[in-house]
Amino acid sequence: MSSWDQYQSTQKIATRNGFGDGLLEAARKNPKVVALCADLAGSLKMDLLEKEFPERFFQIGVAEANMMGMASGMATCGLIPYTGTFANFSTGRVYDQIRQSIAYSGKNVKICASHAGLTLGEDGATHQILEDIGLMKMLPGMCVINPADYAQTKAAAMAIADYQGPVYLRFGRPDWPVFTSGLPFEIGKAIKLKEGSDVSVFATGHMLWQALEAVRLLENEGINAELINVHTIKPLDTEAILQSVHKTGCAVSCEEHQCNGGLGDSIAQTLALKHPVPLEYVAVNDQFGQSGKPLELLDKYGLSVNDVVAAIKRSLSRK
Repeated sequence: MSSWDQYQSTQKIATRNGFGDGLLEAARKNPKVVALCADLAGSLKMDLLEKEFPERFFQIGVAEANMMGMASGMATCGLIPYTGTFANFSTGRVYDQIRQSIAYSGKNVKICASHAGLTLGEDGATHQILEDIGLMKMLPGMCVINPADYAQTKAAAMAIADYQGPVYLRFGRPDWPVFTSGLPFEIGKAIKLKEGSDVSVFATGHMLWQALEAVRLLENEGINAELINVHTIKPLDTEAILQSVHKTGCAVSCEEHQCNGGLGDSIAQTLALKHPVPLEYVAVNDQFGQSGKPLELLDKYGLSVNDVVAAIKRSLSRK
């Protein structure tokens, strides 16, 4: 079996399950890890920690701003607090508290956000925040991580316990293909899934699977795409990006987020400053979400496998 063939989905598990399992492992390893939740322990799978370490679990209720303030205080006392709620309530609702009480003073708080992007589905536009990566990456000193599947989310949830400083960890609701098991995970280090020479495809979060399927299809057409998983939006692995585009001469970014302010813009900034090449975005184009089935929403908002294929061909045509 070639290294390319190993990226097959053996099962589907939600990334939020990976967070719950990773958080529990982090708590077992480090007694300073504590968890705060805004009435969503079951949804974020934080009830696993609550059951095993009840004295280290704090149910705050529907009071997200209060939760961020408490987490800041706990970090000041030397603990490693993980906060948990939906992405919309982890960022937009509490941005002032995060900026003033966590980011400004560099508090060691891990802001963990489920139900991000369009794929949370039926909850609709009020919950489908598509601006969160942009909001969080603009905060000085904030680390932003968007893992691709259950295995990578579990690894990330464990790794951030050892990272000194504030972190935003973004994951999702739906069952999703698991295909990164066994891959190394290091904060700030992109992962090359496939070597290629024609075009560089950079993908994050759920969109890595969409990009993977698109690259497989294009291989049958003789297009040799390089596929890189950018799980850490900030600090961005600019070295991996530049090494790839120096070879291929064009690029595509894929994310379940607004085209403004996300991974694509971070890559565009890097290319503009260091090595300008054609770049196409696969992202939501200045729209709010809506209720629907996850895959149907990805299709409607231009995030399907076919949309990635089309973006790759557009980028190639601009070389």
